[in-house]
Amino acid sequence: MTADPLFDRALARRNLARALRAGGQDFLLRLAVEGICDRLVLVNRDFSAGLDLGTPTSALAEALKPRILARMAPTPETAGGAPLNLVGGEEAQPFAPERFDLVVSALALQGVNDLPGAMIQARRALKPDGLFLACLVGGRSLHELRAALAGAEAELYGGASPRVSPFADVRDIGALLQRAGFALPVADAEATLVRYGDFFALLADLRAMGAANALFARARKPASRALFMRAAEIYAEKFADPDGRLRATFELIYASGWAPHESQQKPLRPGSARMRLADALRGAAVGEEPEP
Repeated sequence: MTADPLFDRALARRNLARALRAGGQDFLLRLAVEGICDRLVLVNRDFSAGLDLGTPTSALAEALKPRILARMAPTPETAGGAPLNLVGGEEAQPFAPERFDLVVSALALQGVNDLPGAMIQARRALKPDGLFLACLVGGRSLHELRAALAGAEAELYGGASPRVSPFADVRDIGALLQRAGFALPVADAEATLVRYGDFFALLADLRAMGAANALFARARKPASRALFMRAAEIYAEKFADPDGRLRATFELIYASGWAPHESQQKPLRPGSARMRLADALRGAAVGEEPEP
């Protein structure tokens, strides 16, 4: 964990558990699971000892049966979906080296305080030539909400406190894969635009995803009604379509890397992690080095 943690992981787990008890909202997780499954189809290899690392529900493990041997769940309520289940955090993985031939993760790693460390541990848990494939929330996500809240707070209080989590961009993720020691590291991003009838419907969806503010630097006093009403006005002024519906951007970053093995092609040159993930997976599946 970093010296100054960004995320309050205990609060994030409570937010998720509360959201799931209330029924939850899983459209973004469904997109992430579909994206991971689609990319895994491109790999011409049989996996039988996979790990689902931190995915908020068992949806990914269920989708990849019987390839998933173990699942690390964020809360006891979300355990299940694999023969071996345990509850824990991605920053303290208890697995033996070279235990798995596949590590997957959907919408979990963007909320860890030590993402490089979590990636390094995942790589160590892979057998040589094992695959790491994850989906994280990307930096362009909710930029509209971030701008509206910051503008409203600046107008009303003369400053702003962090209310929307910062996320890494695709270049950062590509660099982190290389730093963690993965071979053939690749990251690509897909943006999804969701439209809402009003500002408060977006906030309700975020709460239902368990995505309420879990930053350590968050304001500790409850936000005033005036703040949200002004943020709603700014949002409508800047990010409404002609029909009055509001746009909200969700960016998903897909990250792939292979545990090093002597049979692999030489690593791609720095910067090539910006190529399409699908092309890299297809090339790795047939033993060819993808073109940048």
